[in-house]
Amino acid sequence: MKYTVYVFFALFCNGVFSQSALPKGFQYIKEEIPSIKIELKYATKENFIGAFVSGYYANKGIVTTQTIQALKKVQKELKKQKLALIIYDAYRPQKAVNHFVKWAKATGDTLMKKEYYPNVAKKNLFKKGYIASHSRHSSGSTVDVSIISLKTNKPLDMGSPYDFFGEKSWVNYAPLSKEQKKNRQLLQQVMLKNGFRNYAKEWWHFTLRYEPYRNQYFDFNIE
Repeated sequence: MKYTVYVFFALFCNGVFSQSALPKGFQYIKEEIPSIKIELKYATKENFIGAFVSGYYANKGIVTTQTIQALKKVQKELKKQKLALIIYDAYRPQKAVNHFVKWAKATGDTLMKKEYYPNVAKKNLFKKGYIASHSRHSSGSTVDVSIISLKTNKPLDMGSPYDFFGEKSWVNYAPLSKEQKKNRQLLQQVMLKNGFRNYAKEWWHFTLRYEPYRNQYFDFNIE
């Protein structure tokens, strides 16, 4: 009995039974790029649902190894301008996507409508493509990011909040100030230059080109 307990303890300490052990090919962003700021909105109530999202049990950004390497290049380039990346979302468990779908079907729950989707009826979120049954995030090579100033530690003004459902979030949305346009252009340029492709309707959304697990949807927890 003592031997069994010892073996179990040894395996646990080595991470065999650790809940934070990641599948092969995935890494914690902070462990590889300590200077990146992680602020996962779905691990808080500060998001379009207004509640903690299933599968998000820690403020720990996770992506594929290949994505880590691309993010390192972005961060190195931004640092020269006394800037850095901030990560709002990275790998997203499928259970979180399922949570979004369930929420979207509950049309009476409009707690965060004024802040995140003031001009879109909740019943139309599926039709307009804001909510879907699968997400590129669940494949592990998509990130939602912005840029922060290392002087102020605050995000640059991009002209709309993160996760805003509307035309203001489109990459080429015109009615912006010169500063907002400049900031968006900088984000787009540095991400595309270093191996990412964008999503035209979300200025913050980028997917690694040649992602390793395309159309594979993982469901391990973030913890």
